[in-house]
Amino acid sequence: MNNMPEVKIGIVAVSRDCFPESLSVNRRKALVEAYTKKYDAKDIYECPVCIVESEIHMVQALEDIKKAGCNALCVYLGNFGPEISETLLAKHFEGPKMFIAAAEETQDNLCQGRGDAYCGMLNASYNLQLRNVKAYIPEYPVGDAEDCADMIHEFLPIARAIEGLSNLKIISFGPRPTNFLACNAPIKQLYNLGVEIEENSELDLFEAFNNHAGDERIPAIVKEMEEELGAGNKKPEILPKLAQYELTLKDWVRDHKGYRKYVTLTGKCWPAFQTQFGFVPCYVNSRLTAQGIPVSCEVDIYGTLSEFIGQVVSDDIVTLLDINNSVPKDMYKESIEGKFNYTLQDTFMGFHCGNTASSKLSFCEMKYQMIMARSLPIEVTNGTLEGDIKPGDITFYRLQSTADNKLRAYIAHGEVLPVATRSFGAIGVFAIPEMGRFYRHVLIEGGFPHHGAVAFGHHGKALFEVFKYIGVPVEEIGYNQPAGVRYPTENPWR
Repeated sequence: MNNMPEVKIGIVAVSRDCFPESLSVNRRKALVEAYTKKYDAKDIYECPVCIVESEIHMVQALEDIKKAGCNALCVYLGNFGPEISETLLAKHFEGPKMFIAAAEETQDNLCQGRGDAYCGMLNASYNLQLRNVKAYIPEYPVGDAEDCADMIHEFLPIARAIEGLSNLKIISFGPRPTNFLACNAPIKQLYNLGVEIEENSELDLFEAFNNHAGDERIPAIVKEMEEELGAGNKKPEILPKLAQYELTLKDWVRDHKGYRKYVTLTGKCWPAFQTQFGFVPCYVNSRLTAQGIPVSCEVDIYGTLSEFIGQVVSDDIVTLLDINNSVPKDMYKESIEGKFNYTLQDTFMGFHCGNTASSKLSFCEMKYQMIMARSLPIEVTNGTLEGDIKPGDITFYRLQSTADNKLRAYIAHGEVLPVATRSFGAIGVFAIPEMGRFYRHVLIEGGFPHHGAVAFGHHGKALFEVFKYIGVPVEEIGYNQPAGVRYPTENPWR
């Protein structure tokens, strides 16, 4: 299934009736030309019907971009702009929207050629607030054609995330495991975000799994798994059951997504899962995530929500990891100190049993789940994908509802270091500047659970704008403060 939203941005130019309309016409044309020279023309649609100067024009433009299949909007102030009509356009357009403004082109034409959009953006933003209309406004929203083309392109991943959330269903199986309150968060905020949730018992899933016994599609999935694992296929006897489980989940998604376009999954994977199903679901979770259907472990609803946002923003596979264990001092001294510009407290290990896609691992092997095997027969703990996570830039982040039903988030840029973990599971040695302080004054102080989503690459800028757009208060978006900048809760005499 196609589980990634696509966005087409309708560009509508606006004009104040006491300014030359030609300013907006010519500047819109230049903007579209600049965008199509640098980026994919299918991302945008130039509304040719009119330059919006009045409410009638607004209705005409709105109908035109809807007919053209636009699910995102860019209101372009070619000059000062009509603050009522342009903000009504944003109000009545149902998808994500942005506002940008044209800069003046040349000192030689600052009389008849001056547009004053720099001023008009102030009135537009005030009117948006009056109408309680959310819109993305770039950090510096005024520019020439090339600048504005770049702004629109930066809006694409933000718009994809907003569009995706408004059409997302989260399917969960089972309550959180006992003694595992960390990922238990109110679902009210999901509805506030426009996300649907379908909660099921793991018994429902077990029945569906048993009904897939002998499914004729199993051998083909087993062959896919064998090709993916290669020499890492250490538990070939468990592949038919894993294939049966994968087909069960895919068919459930097909039959239960309803009117929603996009789906994520989260499931209960212990303590009874292994003894009843006869395996652990980690590898299947990793495969579905690689196929664009994020899956979180341990019924972490906001974990899979975070994964989906990161997938859409990064246009890449993501993963969910425990912020798990400290890096031993001897490992730090041998493999990190003097080689990388990080202190010991900047480092930690991100781990999960085996839910990270094989393409994001430096090597992979199908194993048994060591933690579970300490109290269960090894043969029912097979099915986890182990390997060190590939080195490179990452963004660690999470969107969360607090116990008192408030949205909160964090974002931190860092990297996975090329250091052998010498451990088990899907795991990596992570480094985030000032991680020790971030750990104490954002993660602990903010009451975040141990699960964090990981996007590969640095995507903090877009994630920050997504979180703002969907209503996370700016003061509730934590990030790793640089050295010398004190957290509100940090002891000034530390």
